[in-house]
Amino acid sequence: MADNKGSSALEVALSFMIGTAAGFVLGILFAPASGKETREKIKSEAAKTGEKAKENYEKISKEAEKGIQVVKEKAQEGIEAIKDFLEKKKEEYAKKPPKGYVEGEIKE
Repeated sequence: MADNKGSSALEVALSFMIGTAAGFVLGILFAPASGKETREKIKSEAAKTGEKAKENYEKISKEAEKGIQVVKEKAQEGIEAIKDFLEKKKEEYAKKPPKGYVEGEIKE
């Protein structure tokens, strides 16, 4: 479940970043400004977009770490449950008489 949230958050963040970048570039290219002004705007916005991408990456990374921790905890719980089950079955088997055993009968 955590894996689905992480991948959809990544997809949303990536889609947002691509849309933002594409919109910005088209807006700059069609705006009436000199080449130098356009380059300055592109440089400035690229820096802002890079910072936003870094922030989003860090958020997604933290969420992924949380998801991994949950998976580890659930896996450990499952392992403990399996160990308990096996121990109970082992005890039951130890109490069970051997096959063909009849109480009160002595075999040599």
